[in-house]
This record gives sequence, structure tokens and C-alpha cells, in this order.
Amino acid sequence: MRRIRAGLIALFAAAAPAAPAAARAAVIAAPQLTLWEAVVALAVRVPFARAHVERVLGATLRATGRGGNELFYLYESTPVPLAGGVVIANVDLRIAREGSHPGFMVLDIGGSCVSLADVRRQYGTLRLTGYPRGRSFHETTSHTSQRSWGTLSFGFAERNPDCLSSIAFDPAKAPPP
Repeated sequence: MRRIRAGLIALFAAAAPAAPAAARAAVIAAPQLTLWEAVVALAVRVPFARAHVERVLGATLRATGRGGNELFYLYESTPVPLAGGVVIANVDLRIAREGSHPGFMVLDIGGSCVSLADVRRQYGTLRLTGYPRGRSFHETTSHTSQRSWGTLSFGFAERNPDCLSSIAFDPAKAPPP
């Protein structure tokens, strides 16, 4: 019995220094969220909180160079890879400095193309809420889904109109109770 116990203690002691590296490898090997899983997980918590967004995406949000304005703290991220080759190129999170505003968030999407048909498969009927006016290739056509917590708008930039370029979460536009 002592031999087994001593062997186990030696095994655990030898493995202890490797544990942080093993933990990092496990995180890296963990399955990535799909875009749709990320959207649902982010929308679950309104008003938005920096820590929740970081936890869901596994990314660190940093204050923008400007640090915000008189109304909002502004945060951004580095790219976040998702399943299927989709990438959140940037998270633009705005949290109210004071008051009850629930915040606002935009995900810039890149990587594999996500089509309007893909969005409709997830969210059904969408309302056309914005369209380019010919001023820039960065303007978007926006299709919006009303959710119980607010609106979710899917932007398709003029420079690549077949692929999703952004997703905007606007809990301030929640339907009346």
C-alpha cells in the first residue's frame, strides 16, 4: 500500500509542472464555437458586460486608444477564430458609463463566407433595415431580426455583398413588454 501511495505521489509531483502546459493544450484543443453558438451565448446576457463577452469568446477586450467618450466605455478585441473557418475579426463593445443603457456590440466577421441564406436558416424572416447609398464600398445592406432582448442586425458590405461582414446587437431596441 505504501508503495502504491508513494508511486502516486511521485507521479502527481512529476506531472505538476506540466499541468499548466497541459491545461493550455486542452484549451487549444477544445472545440471552437460556431458563429451561431457565439451569437446565442453573447445575447443571453443583457446588459452587456466585458467579462461575459471575454468568457464566451475566450478573448481579451482592451479599451480603445480613445478609452471611450463621455457616454460609453469602448472596447475592442483581436481576431477570434470560430468553427468552420469563420473569424470574428473584431469585437466593438460599448458599455454605458452610467445609467441603465444596456450597451451595444458589433462583431466584424471574416474568414469563411457566411451567406444571407445561412443567416436566414438560423433566424428565418429578416427585415431589410439598411442599404448602401453609393458613398463607399464599406456601406452595408442590413437585415434585422427582432429578438425578445432587442435587435440583431446582419450586415453585408458593398465590397463583398454575398458574405456577412458584421453582426450588431442592439438591446436598446427591445420590444415593449
